[in-house]
Amino acid sequence: MTSAALSAIEEAITSRHSVRAFTPQSVDKAVIEQILTVASRAPSGTNCQPWHVYVVQGQTRDTLVEKVCAVHDAMRSDAALVAKYTEEYDYYPQKWVSPYIDRRRENGWGLYGLLGIGKADKDQMHAQAQRNFRYFDAPVALVCTVDKVMGRGSLLDYGMFLENVMLAARGHGLHTCAQAAWNQFSSIVLPHIGAGENEMLVCSIALGYADESAIVNTFQTPRVGLETFTKWLD
Repeated sequence: MTSAALSAIEEAITSRHSVRAFTPQSVDKAVIEQILTVASRAPSGTNCQPWHVYVVQGQTRDTLVEKVCAVHDAMRSDAALVAKYTEEYDYYPQKWVSPYIDRRRENGWGLYGLLGIGKADKDQMHAQAQRNFRYFDAPVALVCTVDKVMGRGSLLDYGMFLENVMLAARGHGLHTCAQAAWNQFSSIVLPHIGAGENEMLVCSIALGYADESAIVNTFQTPRVGLETFTKWLD
């Protein structure tokens, strides 16, 4: 591998971040096909390749956004709806402990602080949360599912595929935001896209061109140092 190729790989990794404001500029189908083809080289246990991807655009995307946003609004005044819409798998722990809860809070309040949203600003918090369900205005949504019969190891495989998607997107000048927020509304999403009853929603990815003028896209999450997560054993 040449130094130029190495630099390109490292640039794709380090320049990837969760973009929360996109322009309406469309993404060519050939580019999406290339991204997904490259991403499919991700490793998977015994080469199972457990990923299914629905490329959602245009009216199909817009109608899905309308459906989920309507329910998200209704949930503010109807606690029964909150109990009705649940995730099919635990993405987050049922009980938060340090240091993870500390990092989560740092992320949340760092973002909201940048946007000028305080803890008492319930309406603004709701509106910002709903930006997830508008795909942050990205023109393309990649809805990712897995067959329910697969084991937890397939979610590990899936993570490598998703990272490949996001890095390949950077190679085409595109940005992404991986979203587990949609999982709560899988009972709406899956029938809408025509997924089978045997499929489980893993996440969605917003895909498009970043709005470079949006202040929200200046938000960069920190990373702990190597010494925090690494032990050297000689």
